[in-house]
Amino acid sequence: MDSRARVLILGAGEHASGTAHRLFRCGFVVVMTDLASPRAVRRKVSFSSAILEGEITVEGVRGIACGAPDPQQLASLDGASVAVFVDPLGELKKLWRPDVIIDARIAKRNLDNRLDDAPLVIGYGPGLVAGRDVHFVVETRRSHDLGRILAEGMASPDTGIPGEIAGVGAARVLRAPAAGLLRTCREIGDLVQAGDVIARVGDQPVKSAIAGVVRGLLQSGVPVEAKQKLGDVDPRGDPAACTTLSDKTRALSGAALEIIVSRFLR
Repeated sequence: MDSRARVLILGAGEHASGTAHRLFRCGFVVVMTDLASPRAVRRKVSFSSAILEGEITVEGVRGIACGAPDPQQLASLDGASVAVFVDPLGELKKLWRPDVIIDARIAKRNLDNRLDDAPLVIGYGPGLVAGRDVHFVVETRRSHDLGRILAEGMASPDTGIPGEIAGVGAARVLRAPAAGLLRTCREIGDLVQAGDVIARVGDQPVKSAIAGVVRGLLQSGVPVEAKQKLGDVDPRGDPAACTTLSDKTRALSGAALEIIVSRFLR
């Protein structure tokens, strides 16, 4: 296979970015897409942050914002960094004609995937059927099967229950108490105690239920919906975890790399 093969990753949040990081390090030309107002909470390790900040570096790999898809800009991509486009309508599939598409949005349903979108189409998590919507599905639920590659069928259904970290599950997740404008009081990397106010939505406080480090938090000033995930607190309390890729992310990216290499070599 050509190590300069084109890989389009749909979504530029935490797990999508971990995949982009690994494939870029392996020599692939990587392009990502996301919304104009990204919803990734782990902003320090999400290439979607480039859309808001112009660029971001994740563990030594630089991501740059490229705006809306433009044929001339796409033709001039040299693969020197991860390119991040705002593409809510999915125009890049046709404009760039990638060799591989990875849907890493984990939308829990098939938004717009077709088997003929690219020679190889991979999907993360539940809601996608291997062999019908995509060629392969990667299991995303924290379990013995995390990162398992499925050539047919679906990943485990969404339970709605966050995976545990150091024995803490739902209590580590920060959610909006109501719809409104988010105003953050703390920053990613801050150490907090149970009961500390992390943010406010309107005049309602968002408090941490546990002690730990703020590992993820949405950008201040964005509108949010009631019960929307705003961030999370890591009970292990290690600030370094806020700027490095997680074990789950590395498992998913390894599965994607295995699929790509084995498929094209075969």
